[in-house]
Amino acid sequence: MKEETLKLKVMETQNFRQVDLKKKFRVGESVIQTLLFLAGILSIIITIAIVYELGKEAMLFFTNPDVTLGKFLGTTKWQPGIGQYGIWALVSATLVTSFIAILISVPLGLAAAVYLSEYASIRARSTLKPILEILAGIPTVVYGYFALLFITPILKGIFGDNIQVYNMLSAGLVMGIMILPLISSMSEDALSAVPRSLREAAYAMGATKVETSMQVVVPAALSGIGAAVIVGVSRAVGETMIVAVAAGSGPNFSFNPLEAAETMTGHIARISGGDLSYNSIDYTSLFAIALMLFLVTLVLNLISQWVVNRFREQYE
Repeated sequence: MKEETLKLKVMETQNFRQVDLKKKFRVGESVIQTLLFLAGILSIIITIAIVYELGKEAMLFFTNPDVTLGKFLGTTKWQPGIGQYGIWALVSATLVTSFIAILISVPLGLAAAVYLSEYASIRARSTLKPILEILAGIPTVVYGYFALLFITPILKGIFGDNIQVYNMLSAGLVMGIMILPLISSMSEDALSAVPRSLREAAYAMGATKVETSMQVVVPAALSGIGAAVIVGVSRAVGETMIVAVAAGSGPNFSFNPLEAAETMTGHIARISGGDLSYNSIDYTSLFAIALMLFLVTLVLNLISQWVVNRFREQYE
């Protein structure tokens, strides 16, 4: 009887400890879940606050009697001080420089990611990836002067007098170099996350390494690669110092990358550095440009998401 009583007490103690541990685990899990929920809600609130502030200040610009949507969206001259409100003079330069950057960074970044994920040895990967990511730590103003003092003279030697000292081509090329490590690193992480069983199945079917990489691994990681491209596009559209230093400091509606032009971010950086009185047309125009920049980034992200989802359906 004593032995049975002792066993029952031991079992009760163990059960009590297990229940206690479960309760503690659940309490900790609830705390973590609550913190994550609050973090998500906080990010949404911050986004709404940013949009609200941009919209509120931009409305001061659009309620000006001289400003109309027809002038804002239908003309190509931007000089608010003299009554010219054509935003396309700034949007065109933003799109040209961003397109050049993506044209450079996406192929090179994806190629680097495929090499690091599928071809490089462990030693080569551990050496090359940190070196590639060093580019992400260089200040953007350094990139700007690199574009102006190194890339532009090379382009002058190629195009001669057809290219201006300040031009969108050099700014776009260096922007592509700047976002290259971002796209390659995120894409490499997405490729490395693809299950090895897919690769082995492809090899068992007789596929070569190139076929496995391009026809199996890349499609399987397309959502992650798409996310990398979306982040890269947003980074390129929002870049300031490179375009402020190398692209030019005057609004110019042109799609010729050899000409000087001013992007939306470059214009905001240049104008906000001066003495602007509150509620002046130049002051409120900065918020209208910022709102337009937000909308352009949003539209580009939606288009990128649609393209990714479209291609993902092909492999489902």
